[in-house]
Amino acid sequence: MKITGSRAKWPPKLLDDWGLMMTKLRGWADSFKAHSVYFVSPLLLLMIWAWACSAGIFPDQILVSPLGVYETSRELLASGELQAHLRDSLYRLGWGFAAGSLLGLLFGVLMGLFKAVDSFFAPSFNAIRQIPTIAFIPMLIMIFGVEETFKIVVVAKAAFFPVTLATYDAVKGIPRTYFEVARVYQLPPWHLITRIVLPATTPPILTGFRLALGRSWMVLVAAELIAADSGIGQMMEMGRQMFRIDIVLVGVLVTGLIGFLFDRGLRAVEAHLGKWKYR
Repeated sequence: MKITGSRAKWPPKLLDDWGLMMTKLRGWADSFKAHSVYFVSPLLLLMIWAWACSAGIFPDQILVSPLGVYETSRELLASGELQAHLRDSLYRLGWGFAAGSLLGLLFGVLMGLFKAVDSFFAPSFNAIRQIPTIAFIPMLIMIFGVEETFKIVVVAKAAFFPVTLATYDAVKGIPRTYFEVARVYQLPPWHLITRIVLPATTPPILTGFRLALGRSWMVLVAAELIAADSGIGQMMEMGRQMFRIDIVLVGVLVTGLIGFLFDRGLRAVEAHLGKWKYR
């Protein structure tokens, strides 16, 4: 079959380079369209918010305009107040989440590997995990007061149960052949956990970490709303007491943004490790 037209005179290498460039351009266009969808709903919500303020549906004391919230956020940033509250909240989140998730990881592995541990602790574990963390706050305040220990324990409790449950289910899902091979090679328990259990369960455990981190962040802000002298939640509570809804909305937006970044960051880690697993 004879090729006619101007492209028949092009060198083969130029045609290959042209095809490669077009493939890359199509890939970039598809990626842009996929990521641009993320901004549709926030922009739509912002437009509805601005319209509701301009139409005067609610008084200014109840619904502050987006421009007013932006100006307030600039003032809080300039004074350093927003950074200080955010720093205190992230400090509590870091310590509480680290303690709760590590304990949950260890406890989930033990329950998944040893039937005796599972049988002994499963009833109490399944009963307590049904109780909302917020319900423990009055009791924890009586035990620890309203100092830092109280907030860290609340976060640790919120992180412990999702991580334990995800780890337990992941360990139970490991093929039995893995354990048979470990038995043949007479691996000690520590090597069994570090060389077989943890590598085989990393993706579902990361999913548990992601869910636990989001829940811990929400519970921490709620606890700071109730009893704290600093933090994002306490900043919103002080704004409410002073009838400064603009400060409350700044706290709401910061809380949502931080939670979104946590979720997207751990999703990226999950995707990266998922690709590594199947190489």
